[in-house]
Amino acid sequence: MSSPSPSLPSGPWRQAARAFGRNRSAMGALGVLAFITCACLLAPLYAHDVAHTDPFASNVAGSIVLDGQEVDIMQPNDNPLHLGLSPIGPTGHAAYLLGADSQGRDLAARLLYGGRNSLFISAGAAVLCLAAATLAGIVAGFCGGVIDTILSRIMDIMWAVPVYLFAISLSIVMVSQKIHLGPFTLGADSLLIPIFIIALVYIPYAARPIRGRVLALRQAEFVMAARSLGVPGWRIMLLDIVPNITTTLATLGPLLMALALLAESALSFLSLGVQAPQASWGTIIQDGEGLIYTRPLVAVAPGLAIVAVVLALNIVADGLRDALDGRGGTR
Repeated sequence: MSSPSPSLPSGPWRQAARAFGRNRSAMGALGVLAFITCACLLAPLYAHDVAHTDPFASNVAGSIVLDGQEVDIMQPNDNPLHLGLSPIGPTGHAAYLLGADSQGRDLAARLLYGGRNSLFISAGAAVLCLAAATLAGIVAGFCGGVIDTILSRIMDIMWAVPVYLFAISLSIVMVSQKIHLGPFTLGADSLLIPIFIIALVYIPYAARPIRGRVLALRQAEFVMAARSLGVPGWRIMLLDIVPNITTTLATLGPLLMALALLAESALSFLSLGVQAPQASWGTIIQDGEGLIYTRPLVAVAPGLAIVAVVLALNIVADGLRDALDGRGGTR
């Protein structure tokens, strides 16, 4: 009988995946993110085939049938004089499951549609920010000298400006007018505008740790050996530096997405992010601001969604950090 062949040792990425899989909190958070993402992607199916509502059309004078009775969507207030109208509250049925907003629109359907835009903007901004920050951090850390000084001072200037003040200033300029990029024109309602603004604002926060990691790698023996052999600098950065900072990038990704989601919600709440008729979790909170005492769920529901996603992203980032640095199995 032939002796069994020895099993090959698993690679570092496979070991990290196993360590991440043993982290129950991280896997639970990943499941929450997957559930919310899938629910938001199915927003058209829910609105048209389940709730049978148009989440973007005003329905102030409309009515629905609940338990065989026709009920107005806008109902008199509960105050003693019954002055004014308030949207219907949660019905427990497929139509207007979470109630309506001040325009008589289905809150549950708008919540799912708003989640699509919020998640798309935050993910796009995180990817764009990480790409720009990686380029700036690698060039500054590897080249050093005058290039490092110039890029570091630019990052310091951007770092010195408060995040939301910087984002609001950029939004006011870019949302108030169309942007022409060659043959392409971006209107005020384009989702690419908040993606670009948020990505630009958070570049210094991601570039600094990347630059610090590259500074340490520049003194590594394999980099020094490659430089002594005359290997071009761009090849060293591409083949030696980038693969060794992937763990840093993987950890920064979820954190940047969480920050981008908070920034997008703040800008949309101030009418400087997602523009009507589109919706996001920030715009829904703004819609529910005037109903906080009568129908608080209009503002609370998207707020809870933001909290759930941001918390899950932070837990996933912690799980990735522990798995990638080899300490995932000790938790």
